Amino acid sequence: MNVGRALADAQPRVFWLDRPERPDPLPPLSGSVEADLLVVGGGYAGLWAALQAKQDDPGRDVVLVEAGTCGWAASGRNGGFCATSLTHGLANGAARFPDEISILETLGQANLDGLLATISLFDIRCDVERTGEIELATASHQVADLASGAALARRFGHDVVVLGRDEVRSEVSSPTYLGGVWHRDRTVMLDPARLAWGLRDACLSLGVRIYEHTRVTGLASSGAGVVARCGGGSVRAGGVVLAANAFPPLLRRLRAFVVPVYDYALVTRPLTASELSSIGWLRRQGLADSGNQFHYYRLTADNRILFGGYDAVYHYGNRMAPSLAREAPTFHTLAQHFFETFPQLADVTFTHRWGGVVDTCTRFCAFFGTAFGGRLAYATGFTGLGVGATRFGARVALDLLSGSSTPLTTLDFVRSRPVPFPPEPLRSLVINATRWSMAYADAHQGRRNLWLRTLDRLGLGFDS
Repeated sequence: MNVGRALADAQPRVFWLDRPERPDPLPPLSGSVEADLLVVGGGYAGLWAALQAKQDDPGRDVVLVEAGTCGWAASGRNGGFCATSLTHGLANGAARFPDEISILETLGQANLDGLLATISLFDIRCDVERTGEIELATASHQVADLASGAALARRFGHDVVVLGRDEVRSEVSSPTYLGGVWHRDRTVMLDPARLAWGLRDACLSLGVRIYEHTRVTGLASSGAGVVARCGGGSVRAGGVVLAANAFPPLLRRLRAFVVPVYDYALVTRPLTASELSSIGWLRRQGLADSGNQFHYYRLTADNRILFGGYDAVYHYGNRMAPSLAREAPTFHTLAQHFFETFPQLADVTFTHRWGGVVDTCTRFCAFFGTAFGGRLAYATGFTGLGVGATRFGARVALDLLSGSSTPLTTLDFVRSRPVPFPPEPLRSLVINATRWSMAYADAHQGRRNLWLRTLDRLGLGFDS
């Protein structure tokens, strides 16, 4: 195995978006327009908000503006793991919302069912595979942790199978696997870019006006509505859903609660029949190891392996730049870990490598709120698990915007907020101390140092 050779021809492009069927961009906004509802952001959260608003009221005039093209950012470059959890996993939700976790799990399953129904209704061809996900133990201390997680999942009615070393290796052959838990009902795999493009088409079919390459530079009150200033004009609307997530918030109040974290991924060339045979993986489950610095990986429709995660990199001052998505050391590390996981694939090369930001907050899952006297609602902080949860977040934002009390708006999950991150330079010190401590724990049988134990007691964390 030669990592340099394997990476030599990997293009710095997102595999999912590097397709001939990628839709042409829609024209940018020019001039001033009015609407009943303005959605800012053309990722999953914004697309779901626009789509559900039109389904609720077909006569509602909805405008969506996107600074790039719909799905170009986190929505189009993630791993395609679409989970039932609204709380970044059952354990996180049970710890933070013990009195509501049962209803949140029920809502999460209903949300996934609704997502799949929408995919069917609009014939969105995004390669849905109901394979579930295997959470893997690659260190001895993780085996007991996974068993505890499986017991918790069973308490809430989930379909889980605990796999011993030989059993998990019979599913997917890797010398690194010591055990696993197959969560058979909580995750479906899909093509994330095709989902975004399909939602875009669905919105257009219902009459949503979408303007791409239209960046909102500011928001202000305007009579009974809100006006959004854009590069080529403005939009005045009675209500606004803000769905910008990792990008610099248009609301100052959000700047302390969300930070952008860089996540990275590789994709191999298509595997040959003999290479596929050497690893098994006949049931095509999503895979994720259970370290603090974890990998996620899956098979694509054409039998490539997408291998991502591990590094979650924060840059001082919430810095974002195109150059930060091309971190060579991270790709080298990912490739090394890939070949350690699958030494039988030593001759496999990579065709694509990419990185980009996801939003994270101290509770690891979305939070919600309003501004401009209730005329603007937002959902943000999905922390890398937003493929499914963004649909629910959009529903919450629309409910908040209605001004009415609903079963969702009364939840503590919706009404509460995460603890804010401190300002710089303390923010970088805290985040990097946490990253170092997490790596230390992974290297020392999961032993959490004083810093991590303190964060545990405070209910704080850092993740992607």
